Amino acid sequence: MNTKNYFKKFTILTLFLFLNVVISFAQTAKLSSPQQEKLLNRMNVLIWNTPMAEKATVKLRIHAGSAFDQKEKEGTMALLGDIIFPNQAAKEFFQEDLGGSLEIVSNYDYIQINATSDSDQLVKMLDTIANAVIKLNIDKETTAKIIAARLEKVKELEKNPEYIADLAIAKRLYGDFPYGRAKNGTSESLAKIDFADLIFAKQRFLSADNATLAVVSNTKSDLVYRAVRRFFGAWGKADKTVPATFRQPAAPETKELSIELPTAENDLRRLAMMVASRNDKDFYATKILTEVWRNQFCLNDESKNGKSSFEPHLLRGTYIIRANLLSNELPLTTRNPCSLLLQKDGKTIYPPIAQADFDQAKTKVLAELNQQTLSVNDLADLWLDVDTYKLSSVKDEIQKASNVNLTDVQRVAENLQKQPIVSVIVKKSSEAKQ
Repeated sequence: MNTKNYFKKFTILTLFLFLNVVISFAQTAKLSSPQQEKLLNRMNVLIWNTPMAEKATVKLRIHAGSAFDQKEKEGTMALLGDIIFPNQAAKEFFQEDLGGSLEIVSNYDYIQINATSDSDQLVKMLDTIANAVIKLNIDKETTAKIIAARLEKVKELEKNPEYIADLAIAKRLYGDFPYGRAKNGTSESLAKIDFADLIFAKQRFLSADNATLAVVSNTKSDLVYRAVRRFFGAWGKADKTVPATFRQPAAPETKELSIELPTAENDLRRLAMMVASRNDKDFYATKILTEVWRNQFCLNDESKNGKSSFEPHLLRGTYIIRANLLSNELPLTTRNPCSLLLQKDGKTIYPPIAQADFDQAKTKVLAELNQQTLSVNDLADLWLDVDTYKLSSVKDEIQKASNVNLTDVQRVAENLQKQPIVSVIVKKSSEAKQ
């Protein structure tokens, strides 16, 4: 097969896949929306009646995460998530008595309770979760136990060179801005937190008007709403809303930071830059661009070079490259597919973005988003994101992704190429090598 025919077939295949994704998205947009309610205490409620659901699912999201940790007391919001269900007995109750599961997710932007149960145990599950958040008791003894448990996990993480490298690049990029701090806390910060700090965080953030509840079950929506109103109606509102506004991060130091560790087996390199936040108008163009760069630089395969990721948050996004090789060990050419960064005359350069690059990346991004809409449980997370990140709607997000074109991605690429890039390398200390 000659090159011309191969390129023609590749282009046809790419367009075919792209059209399939677009058609699939058109069908996805017709998915029934949840029943949307708002309690008198201003808690948002989303209810899906799914007759084929084998389990009942409840997701309660508190729209505040570790970005709101006080300086030098990092880990406070993660501990607030821990103390809602502070022991193993709670998980065992969900597993053994309710026939389901319990998980608490804490990150920079939110705290979320993910719970499941047998369908006939939904009311009991709602009652259990409501009691946990409304009647949350924070005392010295329980606080000490959860701090000790998290401290043990953090101390183990702090021995891991990969974890140290990730924290170092975040600090290098953001400084004292929330995303430059450890969302799980550090050994030092956790030691400074006491039960009064958790009570303060609870009073500020753990309130009905700062939460959204999503319920997916085969129970009729009106019956679910009645149960939700009964159990969560007594949850109080906050005295005032805490806005997600922070002093803008200072310009980062671009000189490479070198860290030596006796436990490092390989040289670990991290490169990062600030990119679009989750609610930025260029979010999907940035997401597609980072997928293009993944393909151009072989950043999908750690065995070849490394992995890259786009990590969006409420206030900022981060594009980060994680690799176990030094870029100067690789040949640098304008189209080298396996280099962390390309350089010419001491300046970083990027390969041009062709239509085929864009089509391939957009097809993947749309396919992944479409996949998330196929499961109602996953779709619920998209609806929760609407509240957390102040988005218009799920349908609008799908439309935004579909509307991105090559010109949008090229414009974002041009802007990002002006952004400073920070670099960290973690390597084995010279003493340890001897």
